[in-house]
Amino acid sequence: MFDRSRPEWNDWRWHLKNRISSVEQLRKLIRLTDAEAEEMEKVARHFPLAISPYYASLMDPEDPTCPIRRQVVPSGEELRDPFGVPDPMAELSQSPVRNVIRIYPDRVAFAVFDVCPVFCRFCFRKRLFDPGTDPPPPGFLDEGIGYIADTPEVRDVLITGGDPLMATDAWLERLLSRIRAIPHVEIIRLGTRMPVALPQRITPDLCRMLERFHPLWINTHFNHPKELTPEAAQACDRLTRVGIPLGNQTVLLKGINDDPGVMRQLVHGLLKMRVRPYYLFQCHLVEGTRHFRTSIEKGIEITRLLRGHTSGMANPLFIVDTPRGKVPILPRAGLVGREGDEVVLETYEGLVWREWNPQDGKDSPSP
Repeated sequence: MFDRSRPEWNDWRWHLKNRISSVEQLRKLIRLTDAEAEEMEKVARHFPLAISPYYASLMDPEDPTCPIRRQVVPSGEELRDPFGVPDPMAELSQSPVRNVIRIYPDRVAFAVFDVCPVFCRFCFRKRLFDPGTDPPPPGFLDEGIGYIADTPEVRDVLITGGDPLMATDAWLERLLSRIRAIPHVEIIRLGTRMPVALPQRITPDLCRMLERFHPLWINTHFNHPKELTPEAAQACDRLTRVGIPLGNQTVLLKGINDDPGVMRQLVHGLLKMRVRPYYLFQCHLVEGTRHFRTSIEKGIEITRLLRGHTSGMANPLFIVDTPRGKVPILPRAGLVGREGDEVVLETYEGLVWREWNPQDGKDSPSP
């Protein structure tokens, strides 16, 4: 499919310049019938197509159910979703100024780019898909930076998009310098899918630059074990070696990772790469994603089956993301009830344990 030995393969700019952005290009990579291609053309006119050559190289060209393919290849199902909405998080109504989204009192999301190395078909900001790769013009983010500077309650800034690592090192350095200069900003976070979709972007030069802006955290977005490649592992290793903690936010996707075995394989692989499984998101109610959405009960089942069968570090928190904030959804709690001075607990195996825990201040069980 691709010649990985070519010198350009390790150049992230080459990958962006050669993104697959048409059904015609896609037909050269995967088997499609004329009817499938025609339907994809209709979808791509509404929701553009973009896949980095690296990520495309992970697709199975013969298998339409390939978990990599399904994440990025248009489907006619995207036009048959009567329930999805363009802005499920009501971000437009919660933007005090352009590009800044404020749902919580002490932190904001700062969407600095509308473009990504790949367009995920389930993206909750699908409305912003932009096939270009150019950074915003000078001054575009001034209003947002000004708002953050003028709002002393904001102590945590999530730089997101699109994908902020689509920018050059110099552009990012200017942005981070301006935000780090704001006295009340304690934490800067970057949300990026580059370690997954274009790990070549995580260069030694980029890591050295990011290291200057600690405390800096990065959340990335692995959804399936097939994405845990040697290139992805190297990208994550470079980031952790300059002291950047990595968390992962997975979206629960029907037919891709809505299986306890697949999820267990994913979280184990992430920990081996020193990436902490952080959140498992219920797929947003965004337009064109009906075929990806599972029931909330499915997410509860998966997190319940992870508990006790893998280390606590490997258990992501299952989240339903609402316009009023993230809501954690837990499997049935271990607390069953109280019997006198004992609390009755249930272990992950369904066994009952009675823990001495008096309400009246007794120091030890009665003899």
